[in-house]
Amino acid sequence: MNRRFLLFTLFLLVKGVLVWFVVFDEGPTPMTIVTELPFIWLVFCCIELFTRKRKSIYYLSANLVITLLYFTVLMYYKYYGIIVTYHAIAQADKVTQVGESTYSLMDPYYLLFFVDVVVLALIFYWPKRTFKPYMMPKRLKPARKIALYALLAASLMLCVFNVWPNRASMNENKQAEGMGILNYELYTLLSDSTEEQEPVPEAEISQQAIDELKGIAPQKAAASGFGAAKGKNVIILQMESFQDLLIGLKLDGQEITPNLNKLAQENFHFDRFYTMVGQGTTSDAEFVVNTSLYVPKHEAATDHYVEKAIPSLPKLLHANGYDTATFHTNEVHFWNRSELYASIGWDRYYDESFFGDDDHVAFGSSDEVLYAKTVDELERMDRSDKPFYAQVISMSAHHPYNIPSSKYRMTLPERYENTLVGSYIRAQNYADYALGLFVADLKERGLWDDSVIVMYGDHQGLPNYSLGGEEKQLLEELLGYAYGYPDMFRIPLLLSAPGVTYPSIQHQVGGQIDIAPTVANLLGVPMDDQLHFGQDLLRQTSNLLPMRHFLPTGSVVTDDQLFLTGKGFADGTDVALPGQSGHAMRTTEEQYNRALRLLRLSDSYVSYLPPKSESSE
Repeated sequence: MNRRFLLFTLFLLVKGVLVWFVVFDEGPTPMTIVTELPFIWLVFCCIELFTRKRKSIYYLSANLVITLLYFTVLMYYKYYGIIVTYHAIAQADKVTQVGESTYSLMDPYYLLFFVDVVVLALIFYWPKRTFKPYMMPKRLKPARKIALYALLAASLMLCVFNVWPNRASMNENKQAEGMGILNYELYTLLSDSTEEQEPVPEAEISQQAIDELKGIAPQKAAASGFGAAKGKNVIILQMESFQDLLIGLKLDGQEITPNLNKLAQENFHFDRFYTMVGQGTTSDAEFVVNTSLYVPKHEAATDHYVEKAIPSLPKLLHANGYDTATFHTNEVHFWNRSELYASIGWDRYYDESFFGDDDHVAFGSSDEVLYAKTVDELERMDRSDKPFYAQVISMSAHHPYNIPSSKYRMTLPERYENTLVGSYIRAQNYADYALGLFVADLKERGLWDDSVIVMYGDHQGLPNYSLGGEEKQLLEELLGYAYGYPDMFRIPLLLSAPGVTYPSIQHQVGGQIDIAPTVANLLGVPMDDQLHFGQDLLRQTSNLLPMRHFLPTGSVVTDDQLFLTGKGFADGTDVALPGQSGHAMRTTEEQYNRALRLLRLSDSYVSYLPPKSESSE
């Protein structure tokens, strides 16, 4: 080996150790060297053996590419809690559109990843090239060439040895830890094309099969409240980054969300309700709520499913005489929403072109502008002879929660200033203020009492894996216990339906996938001919919620536990759900297998759907 080979090996190995320190629970271990080094040497041996000129450029290029990959793994983990793959890297254009959110995840020392890249590039292109004899390639001696071929073969064997035993692991993070990050990235790239799972035969996909897997009892319509809110309008409000733990929470005697607290006390409040989004986060929440389907495994639903004619709540209600519209202050092409909205069949949408960019917060007009302009349009829709279904997407409380000081509605204790937890609380306090104005306006115009109102959080706001030690201490101080996954994925569901709901905390487990069948039942709109993976929360008291993307494949929420997959079921972990009373039943392997089967049925069902261009009008 020459000095150049060893120097670049050292650079990349140090970076690999830093990444392991952040993303894996045990941090760097001797296995870090055993798994990362063979891939690096494989690349460098190829450069030495198969390039005759400009070897230094190849070394610099390899160093840059692997450095960028390590850096991407680090940044993606800080928000999503999983190891990035090429599927997510393909969405890198989204980073430029949520730049502030992305950059807020960076610690200053992350920039050290690129110091050697910049310094070596400057040295290499320095006009005098004083280092030229050091960097220029030399003809390989026969003995050295044999040694390189031997090292190449050994490195390749070690890579295969690292990958092969870990292929069957269900936990993607453990899979990456066992294989090594670089091997894992290559493996995911190749395995998708060689090991793609065959879809379930179409004949095996039915509502009965889904209900049996979920353990849904046959429903008796006569006693179900079917059609109890027949003919009412529907307003579904999706609240940005809102977690259930905020409801009722006080900070130094100040209510963080006084308006939502009041709504939760006056209506049905489902306090064991869970987000089910994937890579598309907010847009995925829109998809799941309106389709009662699971998100795809790797991509956002807005990228993977939008070419299909997706059965949906907007289509179902339109067919039953409803006018449908969705409201969002961002530009409609972000996250490919224009295609999503066409796929799920909204009659129309309102985006930045309608709301403008006045009173800018986060990525568009503030929640105050959203609600003020939306309620005018809802009143106009209500004057027609048809009921309406409107989905309203709030956005001001978007990560990293840097709202303008003019929007501050509460004073933070000094210890919360300049922390993610403090910024989150302040942003949600403002969002709650704006929501209070919206609710008051709906009531004043008579829309509240004539509508089924659904409010829920879209996804987690405080990812456990991106919180520093100080912030975790602040959360524990607020909650009275250590913050964990069951809190992170738990979002509120508030339901107001005239003549049906009343002040009550509903403890049954539910997820975003359950909203469509619950709403359809209240309106008396049958879903018999529309396949759905959710269930009516007002008729069922037991649930099974497969989780995806933010948690390892096979993770599932049951009535008692959040089960986190290990390499498989046997080494998985149960975490009791908040509010669990009495003896919690451990998750069984049968529940784990049923959850995996449900995901496979959903993926297969979508694959059989016709393109949206072929769907009937």
